[in-house]
Amino acid sequence: MDFTLTPDHEALRDATRAFCRRELLPRVREWDRGQQFPREIVPGLASEGLLGVCIPRRYGGLGRDYLSLGLVSEELERVDSAFRVLLAVHLGLNSLALFQWGSEAQKQKYLAPQARGEKLAAFGLTEPGAGSDVEGLRTAARRDGDAYVLNGEKTWIGFAGVADHFLIFACTDPAARHRGLSAFIVERGFDGLSTSSIRHKLGGRLGDTGSIVLSDVRVPAENRLGEEGEGFKVAMSALDNGRYTVAAGGVGLIEACLEASLDYARKRETFGKPIGEHQLVQQKIARMVAGRDIGRLLYYQIGWLKNQGRRCTREVSLAKWTTCQNAFQAADDAVQIHGAHGYSDEYPVERYFRNARGALIYEGTQEIHQILQAEYALGDRVDRPLSRPLPPYPFGEDA
Repeated sequence: MDFTLTPDHEALRDATRAFCRRELLPRVREWDRGQQFPREIVPGLASEGLLGVCIPRRYGGLGRDYLSLGLVSEELERVDSAFRVLLAVHLGLNSLALFQWGSEAQKQKYLAPQARGEKLAAFGLTEPGAGSDVEGLRTAARRDGDAYVLNGEKTWIGFAGVADHFLIFACTDPAARHRGLSAFIVERGFDGLSTSSIRHKLGGRLGDTGSIVLSDVRVPAENRLGEEGEGFKVAMSALDNGRYTVAAGGVGLIEACLEASLDYARKRETFGKPIGEHQLVQQKIARMVAGRDIGRLLYYQIGWLKNQGRRCTREVSLAKWTTCQNAFQAADDAVQIHGAHGYSDEYPVERYFRNARGALIYEGTQEIHQILQAEYALGDRVDRPLSRPLPPYPFGEDA
């Protein structure tokens, strides 16, 4: 197991970093204050190949491996969490699910334009009464001839207000509980679908978060992803990919906190010397370094496992849980190091603090991941190979 980055990895990381600093960083505070998703960034992300970084070229992607997805996630969140969330939702939760579970026709019709950045995609699982409790889903799908009729509501959906395609999970067999869920590809233009955005969030303000209402939405049967009743498997495999980007992004957030704190600690003086020479400040900086390096090793391992085509649900859960905790601690420490200045958006650390809090909730709360890790340790939970695993890398000569 060699975690040394290849020249291609380093080139992608450096190009992504340069793009972020050139195109995103100069306006990030303005966008955050405006609390509205800057749709104008999408063509740039697409031209860099980031929206389909680990999708094969035959489907419009960049054709890179899964570790590349982690590297890009780290760099995007180093600027702002919302940019990484866009990648997590569009690529991690939606496009990779289509790559893993979709038919060839579905890949050509939906995956390819998403990978090219021509269409934005979202993932509709959470409902007003069902977050961690997936069995509490109330959205229903009823077969009617050559279509399904969907009714229900989704909420706290990333990029609900701007996405073109939605991966919606609905119950086709209530008696079967989680085994009665099915997944559907839904287009914004379908009659009966409406969306709204949630404003005034604590963090992620320049990203779009909202609700989806489905009122007798007719979805062609060929838009079902996987078989009837496979929706739970589709959702859990998609969450493995989304959580991977959250863990990798958390490393980027820690790195941003560390960079800002080091710069401030060298310039700010108290009691006749730079605050970086005070041991309690050094303690906070050391804690950031440890969290960054541990998190990076965890997500590098997951990227390696994904490249081998191996399931890594336990490893993803562990990385998401611990790295998000460490990122929140790093943001808290960064605010404290900046003192009163850290309490306003004069410096970026207050934004890092707000953004870091959300990651302890979305894509599995920290409590859910603690339970998962305990169940794995006790032997009550075991990962078995999926019926349709994520294709290993490399994808083939025509990838």
